[in-house]
Amino acid sequence: GPHTARMDNRWLQTGHNPWKAIMGGDGMQVQIDNRNPNIVYTGFQFGNYYRLDLGSGKRKAIQPKHELGETPYRFNWQTPILLSPHNQDILYFGGNKLHRSLNQGDRWEAISDDLTAGGKKGNVAYGTLTSISESPFKFGLLYVGSDDGMIHMSKDGGGNWENISASLPKNLWVSRVVASKHKIGRVYATLNGYRWDDFTPYVYKSEDFGKTWVSIGEGLPPSPVNVITEDPDNENLLFVGTDDGLYATLDQGATWQWFQQGIPYVAVHDLVIQPEAKHLVVGTHGRSIYRADISHLQLLDAEIMKSPLYVFELDKIRHSPRWGNSYSTWGKPVTPGLDIVFYSSTTGPYTAYIRYQDDIVVSEVSLEADKGLNVLSYDLAFSKQGKTDFLKKIKKELKKAQDGKTYLPKGEYTVELEGKRVAEKVSFTIE
Repeated sequence: GPHTARMDNRWLQTGHNPWKAIMGGDGMQVQIDNRNPNIVYTGFQFGNYYRLDLGSGKRKAIQPKHELGETPYRFNWQTPILLSPHNQDILYFGGNKLHRSLNQGDRWEAISDDLTAGGKKGNVAYGTLTSISESPFKFGLLYVGSDDGMIHMSKDGGGNWENISASLPKNLWVSRVVASKHKIGRVYATLNGYRWDDFTPYVYKSEDFGKTWVSIGEGLPPSPVNVITEDPDNENLLFVGTDDGLYATLDQGATWQWFQQGIPYVAVHDLVIQPEAKHLVVGTHGRSIYRADISHLQLLDAEIMKSPLYVFELDKIRHSPRWGNSYSTWGKPVTPGLDIVFYSSTTGPYTAYIRYQDDIVVSEVSLEADKGLNVLSYDLAFSKQGKTDFLKKIKKELKKAQDGKTYLPKGEYTVELEGKRVAEKVSFTIE
């Protein structure tokens, strides 16, 4: 299906595709040791999980086993696992009980009784845990959700558990329970009614460790909710994936916006934010993995959104004499670009005037803006009139590239973005 991975000649030269299968089966949950990315925990159906060492190729089965005479554990088709953010040797494993290993899955202890409403007869296990979360603020502040609507919380590493789902809709699949990265008492939960023909978007937030819950899903269209994630930088920014697609909120769920551009209309099952790259990574049902740069979205706040127009700062650009030229007769030209990201409080036409040293208009670019975030892409090339005006005032040799364009030289530039009765200016440097 569609994807955002870029074809690279090195794939063909080396025979190595950037995506590699590391196990068989249907593909279940994955945890990666943040100290060593070669250590991966994953597996296949019903808790058959392994610790993989991708460097050596070794693998070890790590599924917890019941004791002789004990009722066998129940494991969900997609068993939840979690590496503790406080210690990457500590692994949590959800069955009908929550299990914890202090040594990467070599030995296990059950740190709870049955945290579900009990099993039911059928061709697959039922009455199983589906989601695990540990607060980044406190080791042992744990939340778990089950396939039969139960959410439990422990503040002492599993010594004591409290059912915090009594006020929530009953018997639904807890698709996610997520401890906040911003406030110790804040926690999110999503419930999925797909299996009961219930398409209500159940999304909840608690500010008091689950004692009370507030529904924040009213602005979403009817569709079962599969996942929620909280931005690590902007506490008001949340994303949810539903059977209908991807949505975002900038106000803690008071309003929701469709965030689907570039993704096919397909169920979204997993969301991860890479905090250093500031990328949102989106896992879909059968239609590949997508990535979005959310760095500007993270910067949006109430002050910016009160403005009719706000243009974000532009990064410096390193000049290259190769712009517009290819390294070989069969290769594609190296093309630069500048993305001018801005917020507009209304829809309407905008034009960006690119000026050299705040004086000579070297090019202009227009677009029809949406309300909200917009990206105006500029190829860093002179327009025909801009090149003429530049050479009238600046005595500098300008060479046309192989692709027929003349690219901007090193220097200081400004972008003046004009809309209806509004204008903003921002600078950038080509060095």
